[in-house]
Amino acid sequence: MISKQPHKTPSSGDSNVAAASFESWNRRAALALCSSNDRAKAYSSRLAAPCRPPYNRAIFGGSFAGAVMLDMKWIRDNPAAFDAALARRAAAPRSKEILELDASHRGVITELQSLQSRRNEASKQIGQVKSKGGDASALMTEVATIKDRMAALEAKEQIVGQYLLDVLMTVPNVLDAAVPEGKDETANVEVRTWGAPRSFNYPVKDHADLGQGLGLLDFDQAAVVSGARFSYLKGALARLERALAQFMLDTHTTEHGFTEVNPPLLVKAEALQGSGQLPKFVDDLYVTTAGHWLIPTSEVSLVNMVAQKILNKAELPIRLTAFTPCFRSEAGAAGKDTKGIIRQHQFEKVELVTICTPETSAAEHERIVKCAEVILQRLELPYRVVALCAGDVGFTMARTFDLEVWLPGQSAYREISSCSNGHEFQARRMNARYRAEGETKGTHFVHTLNGSGLAVGRTLVAVMENYQEADGSIRVPKVLLPYMGGVDLIRRV
Repeated sequence: MISKQPHKTPSSGDSNVAAASFESWNRRAALALCSSNDRAKAYSSRLAAPCRPPYNRAIFGGSFAGAVMLDMKWIRDNPAAFDAALARRAAAPRSKEILELDASHRGVITELQSLQSRRNEASKQIGQVKSKGGDASALMTEVATIKDRMAALEAKEQIVGQYLLDVLMTVPNVLDAAVPEGKDETANVEVRTWGAPRSFNYPVKDHADLGQGLGLLDFDQAAVVSGARFSYLKGALARLERALAQFMLDTHTTEHGFTEVNPPLLVKAEALQGSGQLPKFVDDLYVTTAGHWLIPTSEVSLVNMVAQKILNKAELPIRLTAFTPCFRSEAGAAGKDTKGIIRQHQFEKVELVTICTPETSAAEHERIVKCAEVILQRLELPYRVVALCAGDVGFTMARTFDLEVWLPGQSAYREISSCSNGHEFQARRMNARYRAEGETKGTHFVHTLNGSGLAVGRTLVAVMENYQEADGSIRVPKVLLPYMGGVDLIRRV
């Protein structure tokens, strides 16, 4: 059974909403994992409970061992710079709150270490006194008192430590210095364009009207079966979508050096914590009664292939690609793209992921953008590359370039790929590191990058609208003809 709760997705800078979303995450998962008889009790208990352990650990099994969400040393040394980084995202300052929690946590650890040292010393003294026939009762009382004090402090350390971790999990990535300033998508910067939009001498239809006119796209029956934001693709359109995915995979694996992966579609919460979708975007995800979560993108499964690993530097870069279904509740998208297949709860995507060293990640970012561009160029689809501004870059990413394809049916460019560099943000959450050959001490966090290569459904939309004919038929792009079994024009059957 799949559970979802449609709420508005919080913005990347809203820490209060993020904290509320995290508590919602706890409630939803508790409900999903309880039997129906226990749900009311579980729900009421989560309503009254603060967003702190043991709820996080009890429901999800805890965070990755050794994971550190952000560089605490850097925050301690540069609190003003940290708050300035958040301000670029229009987020409130957090250094005071984080450093107070950090100081409390470190203070508890220091006291525990001091008490343990005294306990060891006193225990040794007890043995020495007893060996001489002396009275060790005072020392034994002291040791018992220390033991009780340590038990209380250990409990406090777990609570404060986990709470600090929970807070850090709601803090977005630090933006790359090259990201342009701006509050929202209106401040995004066009980097380049490719191709010229086609001129039509007849009325242009959008993909929904084209597909329905061909009798190959059915929204009505999909609504009966699954509800809104689902569709049936049939016949030549279904084959065209499959051809697009196969063409993308063949290009990325044979020419661009990516290794194809068939990854899990159901993952544990820890994987989504590592990739950054949890707790921030809980309301956009689907969770099963077994406690698994449906992937919103195969980025989740692919980046987690290096979770909790120490890689050899010689293995890097690792380049991975996968074609999978993706599942999103589209929380916060009410009223957006309600017609057609641009925004659906279930869609297909070819994902590109690169794992590399920090010194190569900027070049790898440019490379992943170029790999996605090749697909659009060979399909002869006009597009533009846009650098996202500070207010539009996603929570987990440090820098993003969007590829936007021209859609004649909307007379507008629409996103078809988002290519991002996460720096070490995901690696810290996943505890993914590497060590150079010959190094015996110390490790370094990898950098992770991802991009759509491309969103298959949206590419299908672009092909349908850009290759439409006056009678509503659709020409098949030349590069796809080998995948279409001789079909070069899709007509109504």
